[in-house]
Amino acid sequence: MSTPDVEGLLRELAPRALGAVVRRHGDFADAEDAVQEALLAAAQQWPSDLPTSPLGWLVTVASRRLIDEVRANDARRRREDAVTLLDVPVDGLATDDSLVLLFLCCHDALSPTLAIPLTLRAVAGLTTREIAAAYLIPEATTAQRISRAKAKLRGERFAMPEDVSSRLRSVLEVLYLLFNEGYASSSGPNLARVDLSREAIRLARLLYAQLPENAEAGGLLALMLLTDARRPARTTATGEVVPLAEQDRTLWDRSRITEGMVLLTAALKRREVWEYQLLASIAGLHDEAPSHAQTRWAEIASLYGLLERMTGNPVVTLNRAVAVAMVEGPDTGLKLLDSLDLDTHRLYAVRAHLLEESGDPLGAAEAFRVAAGRATNLRERDYLTMRAARAGRG
Repeated sequence: MSTPDVEGLLRELAPRALGAVVRRHGDFADAEDAVQEALLAAAQQWPSDLPTSPLGWLVTVASRRLIDEVRANDARRRREDAVTLLDVPVDGLATDDSLVLLFLCCHDALSPTLAIPLTLRAVAGLTTREIAAAYLIPEATTAQRISRAKAKLRGERFAMPEDVSSRLRSVLEVLYLLFNEGYASSSGPNLARVDLSREAIRLARLLYAQLPENAEAGGLLALMLLTDARRPARTTATGEVVPLAEQDRTLWDRSRITEGMVLLTAALKRREVWEYQLLASIAGLHDEAPSHAQTRWAEIASLYGLLERMTGNPVVTLNRAVAVAMVEGPDTGLKLLDSLDLDTHRLYAVRAHLLEESGDPLGAAEAFRVAAGRATNLRERDYLTMRAARAGRG
């Protein structure tokens, strides 16, 4: 089995293995450490020797590590007895505890700065180094946050909360962040990480199945499907970025678009309009447009305006500037950008695009160069560098 295949399998099995080990041994913090060691061992062994039951292998190795630790510590003899009582056969591990893990990691006792890295590691299977790279913070800081989060959860019961409402917003936010990191990776050699976006969609499906009447859960799943439907056309066969205006729309996944629109329609009928329904509506307008020029940009600009008032998020304003520019011209979009206090490569990339549209190729070239210098994803950097060169020639 190739290394990428093993990585994807480990990412898929990580939350199921952790859920099984927590159920058997009762302590989230110790179980998470043990599963991480098992995943590391699997990454080294499985490419040349894949076990017949990969999930069972992970649970067995992690459980042995926990039991060995208990036996080596006389002060924890009682817990060893508890381990024996809780032990169950590895065969038949059909329960998927991913959703339980997700709600546990988004516990009310944890701030987002603690909950998000813990969830990305425990549920999504990201390494500490990957999480640190995604959020541009030191690996040591990330490790400390994960350790603090696990310490706060020590002794918490491993079960779905009776009232999920207090944790639902955090759960939705984490899934949205996970999907975004998969769809447009913040760093690394590839534009997207399909394994992450696929896992986010899987977890969103589990959440929606648990809460079928919840408009936010339905809206988030619709947003993911409607956005992910465009993924096949976002890069060339060799991985280069293809902007939305130049994408071959026949490559878009129509089955995902159909499913997403059905979910969005159901969510909107509940008359509870939240940010994920609005974002899904915008994604749906893009998906249904026959071409970039024929997109209903005025409606998209209006939806972004509503979203802007709802969230106050400057990234929403950045996106609204693009839509407004399509309706009223690039100068109007540039004026919106002037009001933003953002220091990201995306702001400079949008400014460069609008400067180019307004007939200022030299200004566009400089903005593209700044954007390229700030981009941490190699594919985006290459694309922006190419655009800078093209604008300079113009």
